[in-house]
Amino acid sequence: MSQPEHLDDLLRDWSYEPQTLGVRIVTGSDGRGALQMRIDMGILQLEMEGRPDGARPKGFASFYDYLTSESIRFGDEFVIDDDQANEVDREFVQFYHRRICWLRLQDYERAIRDADHTLALMDFCKKHSDDDHWTLSHEQYRPFVLFHRTQAAALASLNEGGPEESIQAINGGLDSLREVFEEYEAEDHFDDDELVARLLDLRETLRKEYEVGKTLHEQLADAVATEQYELAARLRDELAKREV
Repeated sequence: MSQPEHLDDLLRDWSYEPQTLGVRIVTGSDGRGALQMRIDMGILQLEMEGRPDGARPKGFASFYDYLTSESIRFGDEFVIDDDQANEVDREFVQFYHRRICWLRLQDYERAIRDADHTLALMDFCKKHSDDDHWTLSHEQYRPFVLFHRTQAAALASLNEGGPEESIQAINGGLDSLREVFEEYEAEDHFDDDELVARLLDLRETLRKEYEVGKTLHEQLADAVATEQYELAARLRDELAKREV
């Protein structure tokens, strides 16, 4: 029986830098691509498709998909048990690691996809867990996940649709964040929140860099707020033409 191999050479060739996130895509002997993240004292390898660890829990693409099928089978009586909660925790961590990898590599569509998976899993846990403490242990990170998703959506929109669409993606993300603050009766802290401030900075940077004033959606919101209904109707017509 051969002795296990040390990872010294691999780690030496890719040094760990605490101030930056080291991420790369590698190709195996079978031609399959994989993500690698350099961490202190090691390297994480994640699958690019499906669940990051490559597993198929109970034959499903993810543990969330398995839980969804169970909730359909048992209906309103379905409650997440302790073993399932542990598997949910694992899946949250795995998708977090892959999400930040995609952001580092500027693969924004995949970052959005993984953020949406995490948000859907959070929604499921909130609905089907009877352990409020466990649920809140995940819910506390919802603003952070929304922040990542908004960043990714804004930068993807900038590449595909231009600065106005990017700004609108930020506004949509800010609205989603505000809803979370309101749900947990923390709306008084919204304007002082660091994640909100960073999104506002990104929005204003886009306005200045691309010389963009208020978007049509923003003009429409202002017109409705000030009861300028004729202007609002014209703006809605203009938005409808753009969406055709």
